Amino acid sequence: MFDTEVLLPDFWSILDAVPVTLAMAVTIFILSTLLGGLFAFIDHKRIPVLRQLIVLYKITFKGIPMVVVIFLAYYGLPLALQGISSLVGIEINAHSMPNWVIIIVALTACVAAFQAEVVKGALNSFDSGQSDAAHALGYTNGQLFRRVLFPQIIVSAIPDLANSFMVIMKALSLAFAIEVVDIFAQAQLTAALNFYYLEAFLIAVVFYMVIAYVVTKVADKIEAALRVRT
Repeated sequence: MFDTEVLLPDFWSILDAVPVTLAMAVTIFILSTLLGGLFAFIDHKRIPVLRQLIVLYKITFKGIPMVVVIFLAYYGLPLALQGISSLVGIEINAHSMPNWVIIIVALTACVAAFQAEVVKGALNSFDSGQSDAAHALGYTNGQLFRRVLFPQIIVSAIPDLANSFMVIMKALSLAFAIEVVDIFAQAQLTAALNFYYLEAFLIAVVFYMVIAYVVTKVADKIEAALRVRT
């Protein structure tokens, strides 16, 4: 039977995981966007060797399920860091690395492959004729990027970037596999105490819906404001 009396206690219990989940999501979003932007720039400029390596990287991380990458990072990242530290003569205990660091590294690596495509699409939508006109007016490459290129590509990329953030939020539900507690994991833990699983998961759904609504509205406002400026 559905019990409405547990909804409020479940709400406050699951709410505790919201700030941590958002902090991890924002960190992954920023890091993956920066890394994906770098990959997209290299791909756009067709830099030899590096471009082929990035294509291989994107194919790899698009094809491997995120949960597999998480487990590979969980078991492999401490070993890799331990080996690298011993080679350079630094003594560290990589096995004491917090699991939330591992989940951030793993999901950043996965999402960066998709962010690279988002930024690449925005770069390809830019009219190269504007670059020629800007150079004719005496713009340096830095001025061209700041005043012409970046404002336009960010407007084109905002809807896809907002979608990427929600993909990250949902991907974080896999973090419980290595004992990192996010909104979904907290819902599971809360339900395990009173066995009202439906109620707890419905509260989690509400949190996800509110976050998705806020992200969508913020993205729309930023896009509208940037379109006015450009």
